[in-house]
Amino acid sequence: MSTLKIGIIGCGGIAHAKHLPALAKLTDLAEMIAFCDIIEERAEIAAKQYGVPGAKTYTDYKQLIQDDTIDVIHVLTPNSSHSTITVDALEAGKHVMCEKPMAINSQEAKIMLDAAERTRKKLTIAYQNRFRDDALMLKEACNDGYLGDIYLAKAHAVRRRAVPTWGVFMDKEKQGGGPLIDIGTHALDLTLWYMNNYKVKSVSGSAFHKLKDQNRANMFGKWNPDEFEVEDAAVGFIKMENEATIFLESSWALNTLDVREAMTTLCGTKGGAEMRPHPIEGKPALHLNSEMYGKLVEIKPEMNSSIPYYGSQEVTEADREARQWLEAIIEDKEPLVKPEEAYVVTTILEAIYESARTGKEVILN
Repeated sequence: MSTLKIGIIGCGGIAHAKHLPALAKLTDLAEMIAFCDIIEERAEIAAKQYGVPGAKTYTDYKQLIQDDTIDVIHVLTPNSSHSTITVDALEAGKHVMCEKPMAINSQEAKIMLDAAERTRKKLTIAYQNRFRDDALMLKEACNDGYLGDIYLAKAHAVRRRAVPTWGVFMDKEKQGGGPLIDIGTHALDLTLWYMNNYKVKSVSGSAFHKLKDQNRANMFGKWNPDEFEVEDAAVGFIKMENEATIFLESSWALNTLDVREAMTTLCGTKGGAEMRPHPIEGKPALHLNSEMYGKLVEIKPEMNSSIPYYGSQEVTEADREARQWLEAIIEDKEPLVKPEEAYVVTTILEAIYESARTGKEVILN
């Protein structure tokens, strides 16, 4: 197969921070030939920096997806438009990577699933944290049965004071929610993936709007309290059909010293695992625990596999995500992040918001 031709829809922060630099390293697999953004200048800047010579720019995504030479679309827009753009791109015969979360609710996510099945085009959701070194090792340990039957887990997505003050993060209509749907989605995706358990029985949750006026010490600068339309924290209690239980915590601005984002704690019948920030480097660190010969054992694997000063180039989770996605298309295999799994994540997040609104437990099929 010749080099894949990629069209980018949405040329904002996540495009420049993750997708475009990662794809630019994979010239053996793909090239970016078209860019779209509602702000024309942003599309032009992205095309100039990352596109092939003569790359086209658009302000209307419907014009971009009509280009028959494009094989793959990356949907990097606000959450409220994920479903519509993804379905239109699939119907136009393109494979689609959509940024997380899959959609703002389960109904829109299901439409995406149906469209992928109907068109027989590949669809994946950008949960890049699965591609971290610690995440891949823990998944292998879970698959090998090192932890045994995982029956209790905590999904961590907690910041102390790091409310995003750019873009539309605080816009409920465009995003569908706050930290729960923004960063809680990553922690929940990892946890379900490790447990390999997507059969949900019930969900209870609470959402808090407590700190919108406490904006002086924010990492990203002060925000406008009048624009803070979403929750500043949310928690969920998730019970699976086999009675396994997950506690999900998410916040942009919690008064806590236990700050962990896109991490999980797993408790199994044979052992446990915790993801925590490295005390010095700050990067995710993996801690495995079990018992051996009548003694409690803790293992802290070394994640740094490169040799300093010898020209080794760090491969990021974004690089791995992009390569695995493109190879899945070229080799006609499943992407690591399956849309059916992302659909369950969206369903749970929606149920937490519903439970928080009604004060009642939500029963899921």
